[in-house]
Amino acid sequence: MLTRRSLLKSAPLLALAPTVPAFLARTARAAGPGPDARVLVVLQLDGGNDALNTVVPFADPEYAKLRPRLRIGAARVVKLNDALGLHPALKPLDELWTGGRLAVVPGVGYPNPSRSHFESMAIWHTARFGAEETRTSYGWLGRALDSGGGESCVVSPEAPQAVRGRRAAAVSLTRTADLLLADPDAVKAAVGAPAQQADDVLAFVRRQASDAVASAEKVEAMTREKSGAPYPASGLGQKLKLVARLLKAGSGSRVYYATQGGYDTHAQQPFAHANLVSEFADAVAAFFADLTAAQVADRVALLAFSEFGRTIRENDSAGTDHGTAGCVFVAGPGVGGGVIGTAPSLTDLTAGEPKMTTDFRRVYAAALSEWLGLPAKGLGEPMPPVGVFRK
Repeated sequence: MLTRRSLLKSAPLLALAPTVPAFLARTARAAGPGPDARVLVVLQLDGGNDALNTVVPFADPEYAKLRPRLRIGAARVVKLNDALGLHPALKPLDELWTGGRLAVVPGVGYPNPSRSHFESMAIWHTARFGAEETRTSYGWLGRALDSGGGESCVVSPEAPQAVRGRRAAAVSLTRTADLLLADPDAVKAAVGAPAQQADDVLAFVRRQASDAVASAEKVEAMTREKSGAPYPASGLGQKLKLVARLLKAGSGSRVYYATQGGYDTHAQQPFAHANLVSEFADAVAAFFADLTAAQVADRVALLAFSEFGRTIRENDSAGTDHGTAGCVFVAGPGVGGGVIGTAPSLTDLTAGEPKMTTDFRRVYAAALSEWLGLPAKGLGEPMPPVGVFRK
């Protein structure tokens, strides 16, 4: 029963609430997904990644005609099969590929594509169409977590629309210090103070604070340990290093979300794009090497997407402009591996651009229903999951 006396007794602990990070408080409240529960890490590649120079149709003569300056020749690509290869800067992903732990899905998009960054990203975030519906809708991950339970953790100051739900919690972190108690000694002293008598409210508050202390100590110990692999010093590398620490510390989040910007390559693309995909590949390779060393990789899958691809024709500034269908990567030990679906034709076009061959909601359906075990009904019309995960 909540009484004035209960609140007064709880006051020393309640006064310390600002020193307990929201992540630790929520982790303490949650039962956690359990040691075998699966986790999805979503990487958003901001700006519109050039899918054609990421998953390169090197054997198609039309590709060389469309991109006389930007083309990547057959001798340079990381070959996936006789027709497609990865950008050479994606070489660090070769171990995942040869191990059958990387699925490459070309030609991913949606009907009547928008070439606006904001409109297209809103569609990808919500799996909804139309300006009003995308503006007001919850995210595809938020809706699924509302229905199936769990929370998300965003390695960013602000949670993206994709993870926003009616009830599902989304915790934002930007650095390891966000995980630590501001005044651990004071919290421990308040938790350890002897109780005068049995009191449900006081016991609850004390238990919450005690669990938060335990969570903080576990995370702090994890930050002192060396990572199982060297991470690049890049922004994305450090974000995935933080996610790995959370996973190894037993965080209860089912979904983690991070972004990498810079993909709007309208000019001087070759150098800029090579740096971006190199940063991406180095970070993802280190992430899975780290998780494998810690023996937690088996329950983690990573999904990387961008809001659209880029024009199949290069522009006069040695760049490309906003396009339509893009590519998606799905990685992890639970992934079936291989090229999934069909690469778009470079001659059978709509409004001068390739037609999508895989609806992005099919990738989402697989991630939700086949990996996380969450309902995919929030994606709107029924979508058969694309076959990226092992059965």
